Amino acid sequence: MKYYEDMLDQKCFSFKEVQRMVGGNRNTTKSLLRQYVQKGYIQQIKKNLYVAVSMESGMPVATRYQIASSITPTSYVSHRSAFEYYGYTNQVSYEMNVSSGTAFADFEYEGIHYDYVASRLPDGIIERQGVRVTDLERTTVDYIGDFDHIGGLEELLRSLEMLSFLSEEKLLRYLELSDKAILYQKAGYILEHFRNSLKLSDHFFDVCCLRKGKSKRYFTRSTNQNNMIYNSRWGLMVPEDLLHISE
Repeated sequence: MKYYEDMLDQKCFSFKEVQRMVGGNRNTTKSLLRQYVQKGYIQQIKKNLYVAVSMESGMPVATRYQIASSITPTSYVSHRSAFEYYGYTNQVSYEMNVSSGTAFADFEYEGIHYDYVASRLPDGIIERQGVRVTDLERTTVDYIGDFDHIGGLEELLRSLEMLSFLSEEKLLRYLELSDKAILYQKAGYILEHFRNSLKLSDHFFDVCCLRKGKSKRYFTRSTNQNNMIYNSRWGLMVPEDLLHISE
């Protein structure tokens, strides 16, 4: 158990990290990992990724969020899973949205499906207690852009209803970095429904309106198209009663 305490401290670790721990010998690393897995000191999450196991509980010591942050050197929790990390969801999901600058194959561990999402921006990522996660504003922008594919509109609306403040300065910075007219359209439209609770000023929506472009687009294709109406302010075909969707 020479290296077990170090592994407990690190919680989740790669093959290369253990290789450095034992002095660089690849064969020694393979032998140590195989031995520790057999003895129940650690578990293999996926190829080249491991987690330490508590001798008291027999359970992995890393949370799903810490595991997500260890999948690649650049991985971090995003989208619906980031809202879940902060406590802004109504129910626990068995899918983890994990963004990363380096692609990885989706995998399942302990009943949780870890779903790769390509990283769009280098900004808006914070780290605490071994977890890398997008801040609330970056989470909001990412989620608005991807809700048709990740999480869904209902889940997004429920999370936004729980928030009491968003920094419009950060929102505008992430929108500018994303540089997509449709994202300004969607963000302006959906956040206007929460402008009072999120404490967003006219300036935020003026900027969104200015940068939304002239194209007419669908806000979502995940709802009944017969219940869509045209919103001329945002140039979007939108649900007839947006907030009713989350009820």
